[in-house]
Amino acid sequence: MVVPTTNLDLSKLEPLNGTNYRKWLQKLLIFFEQLEVDYVLFTDHHDDQSDTISIPATSVTTPPADQTKKADRNTRAKFEKDNKTIRGHLLNHMTDPLFDLFVNQRYTKPIWDTLEIKLDMVQIMQVERSMWLDSGCNSR
Repeated sequence: MVVPTTNLDLSKLEPLNGTNYRKWLQKLLIFFEQLEVDYVLFTDHHDDQSDTISIPATSVTTPPADQTKKADRNTRAKFEKDNKTIRGHLLNHMTDPLFDLFVNQRYTKPIWDTLEIKLDMVQIMQVERSMWLDSGCNSR
């Protein structure tokens, strides 16, 4: 597999601090899309190894069970590798307090979902507060 080159320099990305969520999210999402690992952010992980992953049929005949099991193992291995890549980038681009909150999360999707809910609400409240202050409601 050839990893596509990217023009996005994450070394210049400001760490997530709770106030820069939208820009931070967009830059990381673009980066993950370029690496073709962004699916991990939106895919639930199942710890149950007996679950089979559906593989689209390419022919009328059903593949032998050992080929299906191998494909399932390969799919799980790719997911685990991609999850580690994204988790590392997310954690490395957070301020220490946010890092401490998420470092024990093994999978990326719960981190992403939590950030999306919590930090989006914080930014909405900040915009509303700013609009309230700008409207002169705070003047005495």
